[in-house]
Amino acid sequence: MLWDWRHNRLGANPVEFVTRTTGTLTLIFLLLGLAITPLRKLTGYNPLIKYRRMIGLFAFFYGALHLTTYVWFDMFFHVTEIVQDTFARPFILVGMVSFLLMIPLAVTSTNRMIKRLGGKRWSRLHKTVYAVALGGVLHYYLIVKADTTWPLLFALVLAILLGYRIWVNYSDEGKTKPLSIAPPAPPRR
Repeated sequence: MLWDWRHNRLGANPVEFVTRTTGTLTLIFLLLGLAITPLRKLTGYNPLIKYRRMIGLFAFFYGALHLTTYVWFDMFFHVTEIVQDTFARPFILVGMVSFLLMIPLAVTSTNRMIKRLGGKRWSRLHKTVYAVALGGVLHYYLIVKADTTWPLLFALVLAILLGYRIWVNYSDEGKTKPLSIAPPAPPRR
């Protein structure tokens, strides 16, 4: 965006350009974060897990920039107008709820918070990312008035990522069994 600004490529409405770009980057990073687990399980390349938290924080960062652009440059910090606009236009309400759901995920993304919450509670909380991603895709779809190609493409990718998780959790074929190189134990007499 800075490159585009420096070279006068922000278009006739720079605020809309920044808002759309930060929103799109939020969705991209959300989907990349959700893609880590399937990629790791399908390829066996476990070091990918090290990048999932960072990618999630990038999603939060761009979501925060997206919201800041709307609050600052579109609404000029007029809180009453923001509240009215949020409830008057469903796509803004969906986006606001999705962003609010991202806040606890970002706050609890430290090692200290994982220990403090405990692994199971932390994991349960971080499954909220599925609702955030669904809300983000719906937010994008509701904004677009004519060509829904990109929102539907994001929806397709999200459906594949969530479908994979459902398949793994509910089918015997999808469950990965740990590989064992030890010989089987002899039967007991």
